[in-house]
Amino acid sequence: MLLGAPAMARLAAARVVIVGLGAVGSYAAEALARAGVGRLRLVDFDEIRPTNLNRQLYALHSTLGRAKADVARERILDINPRCEVEALKIFGDQQTRPHLLAGADALVDAIDSVGPKFGLLRDAVHAGIPVIVSSMGAAERTDPTQIRVADLARTDRCPLARFMRKRLRSVGIKGGITCVYSAELPRKTPRALQAAALENPAEKDVLERGRQRKPLGSLPTLTGIFGLTAANVVIMKLAEEET
Repeated sequence: MLLGAPAMARLAAARVVIVGLGAVGSYAAEALARAGVGRLRLVDFDEIRPTNLNRQLYALHSTLGRAKADVARERILDINPRCEVEALKIFGDQQTRPHLLAGADALVDAIDSVGPKFGLLRDAVHAGIPVIVSSMGAAERTDPTQIRVADLARTDRCPLARFMRKRLRSVGIKGGITCVYSAELPRKTPRALQAAALENPAEKDVLERGRQRKPLGSLPTLTGIFGLTAANVVIMKLAEEET
């Protein structure tokens, strides 16, 4: 009723790739499925763990130990059985990116590791994907009123966005990536709590496998809003009539 039949037909025909199905990506996938996007490619190599329960949509006691991509696919098909859903349990690296980006009309980047994030965005721009939406840092923020949407070239006060902007400019990419970010300066997670998290057997292996990062505190509200906002950008851009 809001967007009209032609826009809904465009959404049904679109293929959206979501890389990262955690605190941000799970909510993005949910909104895209409920909006009627017809083809979703879900990419995440990880399994659901007890420490995901505070913020990730797929994290339930009944799903612990299962692959996030598999749980996401089941949920989306339960929402829309006609959706074409690919569940790729792979890590987004140089070898896998050509496959996971192939044929995409839009990309939602919801990963938190700097190196793979840079590579994904660079390759998406070079592949000519029409709509690229990247989630910046949602961890260590508490104020939803400071969440913003802007081209990466016009973001401010977000350390991750600043770093990614610099890296992408070094390879000639100066714009064309829509960012969801926060203008709120991040709160610092105490080092003692980070050290304790790193020693947690349930998390230690995933923190070391494929990426190097420190665990950061986050709220389910902020990460969820980031994911829903990213999905909203994709929905509205795909629904637009081509000119």
